Amino acid sequence: MTLPHFPVSPATASAGGDARPAAVVYCEGQFTRIDGKTANGLVRASERYRIVAVIDSTCEATDAGVALDGVANGIAVVASLEECPRADLLIFGLAPLSGLMSAADRATVLTAIDGGLDIVSGLHEFLNDDPEMVLAAQIASVTLHDVRRPRPTKELRMFDGAIDSVDCVRIAVLGTDGAIGKRTTCTILTDALNAAGIATVMVGTGQTGLIQGAAYGVALDAIPAQFGVGELEGAVVAAWEEQRPRVIIVEGQGALSHPAYLSSTVVLRASRPHAVIMQHAPARDVLSDYPGVPMPTATSEIALIEAFGRAPVVGMTINHEGMTRQDVDAAIALYEAQLGVPVTDALWGHPATLVEMVTRAFPALINDRVEVAS
Repeated sequence: MTLPHFPVSPATASAGGDARPAAVVYCEGQFTRIDGKTANGLVRASERYRIVAVIDSTCEATDAGVALDGVANGIAVVASLEECPRADLLIFGLAPLSGLMSAADRATVLTAIDGGLDIVSGLHEFLNDDPEMVLAAQIASVTLHDVRRPRPTKELRMFDGAIDSVDCVRIAVLGTDGAIGKRTTCTILTDALNAAGIATVMVGTGQTGLIQGAAYGVALDAIPAQFGVGELEGAVVAAWEEQRPRVIIVEGQGALSHPAYLSSTVVLRASRPHAVIMQHAPARDVLSDYPGVPMPTATSEIALIEAFGRAPVVGMTINHEGMTRQDVDAAIALYEAQLGVPVTDALWGHPATLVEMVTRAFPALINDRVEVAS
């Protein structure tokens, strides 16, 4: 999936030379929550768009960084589209389990179209298949971008074993649940390895990573099952052939043990990782979208991953929702003793800890570092 590059608009030009299109993110009622994960991710990192505001009338904070991580980042939180700064487009930042818009969501998107904003959507319902949306976009001369729409079936790729030609370390970041922080950890890990002089590329597998700007990847849950492994294999192979990195990080989806999601099996089959880093939320008792299903333990998920994927889990990262820093420190000590692998919190811990997690498993990478100017 490739999103377009936009010409510099008045809203973009006003950003002091930042050539990224200015975007507002719609996340009514869900910012900082699980179903707001697309907005959450864009607030934390976005290579493709300059995020200028988040729309959520229920959020008490006025700065998105304060609301999400306790640190101001200058991105406004506003109650409505009318209060937003000038922008080029609206990104639908909600990721509901249904993958569908509510009536109120739909009204806001139509208002944005009428106001001349392009729309970027990662939903399962495609805007370009909606006659009302298409007509509104034509009248307003704006573009609708459906991030999850796969290529035509005749262009989809079957698995052919080309992954065996990828001659670099491949690490998958899996988890014990959906919406648990795998993509965030992938982004931080990729940046940390590159900053340490170890050339690394991330391959995205969900709509948020693609919207953020991942150069390689596919929206796995929108691809017909027969082609999922081949499409992701192709994305990993393309990252290798075009970039020749020392490490490729592959974003996981859902969880291997999850009763409703199959994407983690595709990640393991397509990328054939040499190692796995697992994300876990110790304070989460039940699955995020299935409150009747208990969370798996870290130990049980690791056993399943290693049996199915034939790749060792070389480290664990913690999602600190519902935890204090003291809780996290205690959990790190406990899990390191139980599991025998390094454990850290990707958001609260130092990035060097993630680098050490990888180089401990693959010490040859230390000799391949490139000096990075400070």
